[in-house]
Amino acid sequence: MEIIKTLNNDELVITLKGELNSATAPELEDVVKDSLYGIKTLIFEFKELNYISSAGLRILLVAQKTLEKNNGRMIVRHPNESVMDVFEITGFKNVLEFEN
Repeated sequence: MEIIKTLNNDELVITLKGELNSATAPELEDVVKDSLYGIKTLIFEFKELNYISSAGLRILLVAQKTLEKNNGRMIVRHPNESVMDVFEITGFKNVLEFEN
């Protein structure tokens, strides 16, 4: 998986390419933990993410809770159909904010 960070003031975009699974999740977890200080808006760009596992879902949930504590928000942008299916099946569709 490839992780690209783009910072613009207090907005951080994390673009993911490939698969977010139990093998790649620890790297993303480290990036998120090290990057949230001072961030008010975190956007995960999923246009090129092909797969997300429960390990990836956990990272999203932790990031969202961290931002909410600091009056921030998290957006999942451009998930493809198979990734969106995972969000629907797990109920994350009702918990996360999405943009297409």
